[in-house]
Amino acid sequence: MTGKLRALLLGAAAAAAMAAAPAWAATVKVGVIGPFSGPFATAGQTFKQAVEVYQAMHGDSAGGNRIEFVYKDLDQANPAQSKALAQELIVKEKVQYLAGFFFTPDALAVAPLMDEAKVPCVIFNAATSAITEKSPLYVRTSFTLWQATVPLAQHVYKTGVRKVVTAVSDYGPGLDGEAAFKATFEKAGGQVVDSIRMPLKSTDFAPFMQRIRDSGAEAIYAFLPAGPTTLAFAKAFADNGLKDKIKFFGPGDITQEPDLPALGDAAVGITTAFHYSRAHESDLNRAFVAKHKEKFGNADTVTFTSVGAYDGTHLIYKMVEATGGKPDGAKAVEAVKGLSWESPRGPLKLDPDSRTVVQNVYLRVTERVDGQLQNTEKETFAAQPDYGYKLGK
Repeated sequence: MTGKLRALLLGAAAAAAMAAAPAWAATVKVGVIGPFSGPFATAGQTFKQAVEVYQAMHGDSAGGNRIEFVYKDLDQANPAQSKALAQELIVKEKVQYLAGFFFTPDALAVAPLMDEAKVPCVIFNAATSAITEKSPLYVRTSFTLWQATVPLAQHVYKTGVRKVVTAVSDYGPGLDGEAAFKATFEKAGGQVVDSIRMPLKSTDFAPFMQRIRDSGAEAIYAFLPAGPTTLAFAKAFADNGLKDKIKFFGPGDITQEPDLPALGDAAVGITTAFHYSRAHESDLNRAFVAKHKEKFGNADTVTFTSVGAYDGTHLIYKMVEATGGKPDGAKAVEAVKGLSWESPRGPLKLDPDSRTVVQNVYLRVTERVDGQLQNTEKETFAAQPDYGYKLGK
């Protein structure tokens, strides 16, 4: 082969390779803030894994624009650090979207930056109803405590329970859960005999267990943020002999799947109302869980924060498509208001007013199936809105 012919062939091969390569219009950066280390690191891990699963299932581009995720670690609730990380992402990394946020105070802290930079924020978890009222650029693909608690309180009353004690972490979501349960249960005719608020960083729950015992309640409604605190509370409840005396109800944070092996028999029989269980029966959920196993060797961490991030990534893709990859926060959010789609958890629709997903809430009981603990869905409360937002209006 002559040198001239070799050059022609190499040139043709290079041209063919260029033609085959994707012609990105732009790279759109998304900044994800979450706990990737520390006591709540599992939540951050689920955010990142779910994003990667979504991209494995749907590709890494939207509307001809490559989507790149940049992760920043916020190991525990720290609004000042959350704001600093968001500013770094917006100014230095030039992100067009913010996402993530495990704790409510961290999500609220970035509202002024979002409004100033016109950068939308997709909340993967933080569950206080009032968040989306603080900026028109928030959208939420997780849930709210009102959304999960109203149908649960109605169910508790229907079981014949008339006296309940509430025990919640003393911050936004906990106060929402307490208010939602009390308003709904008392409207039905029940009585909340005591309302216990526990510091967010509580580790010793023995004093609260004595107060629960002394309340005379037939059941407890409890909320703590998923992670080590819920694990410690549920174990203390069982260890103090309350499990066989007082019925245990709460949102699904109490029995999130990664904690079930450590909870063991303490979790059996707890009744929760929530928007997702790894055991949810649908083809899409089976594919979602299978892709986690394929990519990461197991699906042990798949839980409610996983679907929050998966569906949040879906909304980001839709916003990028609607804006052609250009930075236009208002247009991006407007484009997804009222959007409906199928999620591993079931059907979703983004409420155009609250900008929180309307979704099924499932009544679940934690039980052993084939030797493994799982949250088995027993009943479906269809198309639940964010009742906290509706009541606020």
